[in-house]
Amino acid sequence: MPITPTEKIWMNGELVPWESAQIHVLTHSLHYGTGVFEGIRAYETPNGPAVFRLTEHIERLFNSAKIMMMDLPYTVEEVIEATKLVVRESGLPSCYIRPIAYYGYGEMGLNTLPCSVDVAIAVWPWGAYLGEDALTKGVRMKISTWLRHEHNTMPPASKTTGNYVNSSLAKVEALKAGYDEAIMLNQQGLVSECTGENIFVSRGGVLLTPPSSAGALEGITQDTVMALAEDLDIECHVADLTRSDLYLADEMFVCGTAAEVSAVNSVDDRPLPCPGPFTTALATEYVKAVRGQIDRYKDWVELVS
Repeated sequence: MPITPTEKIWMNGELVPWESAQIHVLTHSLHYGTGVFEGIRAYETPNGPAVFRLTEHIERLFNSAKIMMMDLPYTVEEVIEATKLVVRESGLPSCYIRPIAYYGYGEMGLNTLPCSVDVAIAVWPWGAYLGEDALTKGVRMKISTWLRHEHNTMPPASKTTGNYVNSSLAKVEALKAGYDEAIMLNQQGLVSECTGENIFVSRGGVLLTPPSSAGALEGITQDTVMALAEDLDIECHVADLTRSDLYLADEMFVCGTAAEVSAVNSVDDRPLPCPGPFTTALATEYVKAVRGQIDRYKDWVELVS
């Protein structure tokens, strides 16, 4: 999806013009994929733009950096305030937010210990990642030939730039084969996640989602959906899933900051009911929650002004 430029990007403590937010070609993380990042959304509310679960996202950014032994030169609170600042400066009622921390220019080689750490935050308008009709018509899924990283190969718990080479290969494979998205299995053949979304499957009236032990990122949207399911008295568990569980699902949806809640209409050309009742109910509640319209979850949204 094309990026629409905004006025300013926050880089290392300063707001700089969009076109000036540049790095050197010998920036360390460009060569070795050692950056860490987040994907966050701000939504329009009657009181102005509000960022959904901003604190949790920035805390996860710092956790990713900790796994990578990357010392960020800012506090969690400073990055939260910087995020609010750049959203305010954009003037956008809603937007996608991309904070990234990376090893900068000045050192080269696999040893990251001497490297400086740079931090940037950009925002831009961005629509539905899997298509505007992803909820009503659903998306076609293909199980990828590419396997999800094993925990002792690349840390899937860290939202690291280099990890997403794996996801990119799977995504392109699926698109070139005529599908909308790929599902990734782990080394044991269990369902992990999609290229950028967590998976939920309904079987026998129970909602199931793969665990982090299967290689799935601990999704903030995944956690949101599970909380909303509890409110709706939908039984929901974290559990291992096989590809046959997907083929035989009563319904299936995926979720993530970019994709929000998107229905699945088929897996490997096996049709699924779409959208199912759980998908519809949870998507409806999700739209309310991200805009601060559910009282018990109002602390999930942080106004930028």
